[in-house]
Formats: sequence, structure tokens, C-alpha cells
Amino acid sequence: MEHEVFVPVPAERLRDVLADPVRVARAVPGLQQDAGAEPVAGRLKVRIGSHSITYRGSLRLSAREDGTYSVEGDATESRGTGAVALALTLRADDAEGGATLTFTGTATADGRVTELPPDSVASATTRLLARFAENLGTAAQTPPAPEPGPGPQPEPRPASVFD
Repeated sequence: MEHEVFVPVPAERLRDVLADPVRVARAVPGLQQDAGAEPVAGRLKVRIGSHSITYRGSLRLSAREDGTYSVEGDATESRGTGAVALALTLRADDAEGGATLTFTGTATADGRVTELPPDSVASATTRLLARFAENLGTAAQTPPAPEPGPGPQPEPRPASVFD
């Protein structure tokens, strides 16, 4: 599988978002995160044609030395015995007016999804990746939330003998 999506932000800003698992989780369309679990884990409802399948699983994202990102994921059907596994490489390259996000990799599946028309499955996959890239672009335009810590400190004032 290979899919490219244009995102109207610089590639470096996309890479910043991809390096932050919390921001990546927020970019996955429809992901309902599990409380207390790793950032990119939970339930994902996928619409394929007139069918919906809910999966429970997780994604692991890691930076590679060549500037790409490795994505590995696995999930099982919430109702049923089917499962999916994927191994993707994401690459963000500068393009005029933004960046191109390229997805390459493989996915395997069994269960209900294999009973659906292949073109519907491919269309749903393309739509999911395009929405994910769009959400990454939106996240890249917004600065990350500040780290929790002590509140603002008062400005130090010079000491005076009259104080």
C-alpha cells in the first residue's frame, strides 16, 4: 500500500506532531482512548460502505534515524473474532505550500472486514489516512499544550533598603 496526502504546513511541523504520541492520538479520527492506557490505544469505529466495525487495539509510533516514522498496530474486533495488523512508514517531505505525507506499508486482516468488497475497504482506508493527515496538519498549526508544572512565578524585584 502507498498513499500520499498534501498537508498545508511545513514538513518539520508535521514531524514535531508525529514525535508527540498524545498529539498523534488526538489526530486519529474517531479514536476513543482508553483511560490510563498508552496514548494511542482504545476503540476505533471504522465505516466501510454501509457497515461499521469497531476495533480495540493500539498503535506504536517511533522515529527512525532517516527522519521517517514507523507505525505498528494491531486490533481485534469488539464483537467478533477478526483482527487487523499493520506496519506503516510515514514520511513528511517539504512541498510547495506545505508538505506531502507519504504512507507506505502493509496491513493484514481477517474476520468481518474480509467479507466486504475490497474496493470499499480500500476507500475506507484512504479516507481514514486522509483525515488523519488533515488532523495532523491542524495539530501542527496549534502549539502543543504546555507541560504541567508550577504556575507563573512573580517577576523578581530588586531589593531596596526601603522595603
